[in-house]
Amino acid sequence: MSRRIKNNLVTTIAYAVVLVWLFPMLYMLLSSFKFESQVAVPSLAFTPTMDNYRAVVTPDFFKHLFNSVQVTFGTVIISAILGVLGSYALVYSSIKKANNLYFWFITTIFLPAVAVIAPVYIILAKLNMLDTKLALILLNTGAGIPLMIWMCTTYFKEIPGEIIEAATIDGCSKTGTFFKIMLPLIKNGIISSALLVFIVTWNEFFFAVTATATKSATLPVYMSKFMTQQGYFWGKMSAAGTMVVLIPVLLGFFSYKSFVKGLTAGSVKG
Repeated sequence: MSRRIKNNLVTTIAYAVVLVWLFPMLYMLLSSFKFESQVAVPSLAFTPTMDNYRAVVTPDFFKHLFNSVQVTFGTVIISAILGVLGSYALVYSSIKKANNLYFWFITTIFLPAVAVIAPVYIILAKLNMLDTKLALILLNTGAGIPLMIWMCTTYFKEIPGEIIEAATIDGCSKTGTFFKIMLPLIKNGIISSALLVFIVTWNEFFFAVTATATKSATLPVYMSKFMTQQGYFWGKMSAAGTMVVLIPVLLGFFSYKSFVKGLTAGSVKG
């Protein structure tokens, strides 16, 4: 098989994979412009309507949107700060059994939320924190910090020791080395890690639907209101889903260069 044929085959497979991955989002986008009776029919021949968006974009929607923005950005900021500092400590400080502590953080990522929801709910109820944005920020930060540590630890380990030694010889303190040398070197890695935390938090549903009622519910909870005893309103759910994914898609589009650089930074040693 010639190189040209191999390249064409690989390209075709890549396009097919992308198409399969994008199909649910494209179907959701098209369904958001259909009448409810037309959603179940997989056809491109339909009369577009904005009724679903008019039914979804209400003052209640913006209330949930504001809650999602507050919870997500609060989670990302706290997770990024604590995650970066924790990663630095695991790599460069004299913590005993640092590897064991690192693997403990990793294992918490795979812990299902349903396994801890009962004690978490009781604690929040005792502290009168149910249906508060602070509770959601703390819960999501508990998942965001391990993710930041998991990725940022690799980025710190990839920093050449010669650079740190040169900074020390030049009289740079540990704090100065951290802020002036290390953080700029792993900037893309921090951005990519924070973006992953953003996506996970923005889409989080289980904690939000369990620990909130009306005041602090987020957009995923708002979407669930279209699942009623009378049936599922797929057109309205598709419109709400399109609005929900719009912000992460735009954020990823404008930061994709840093995201790709950050994801590949720790894969190859320099």
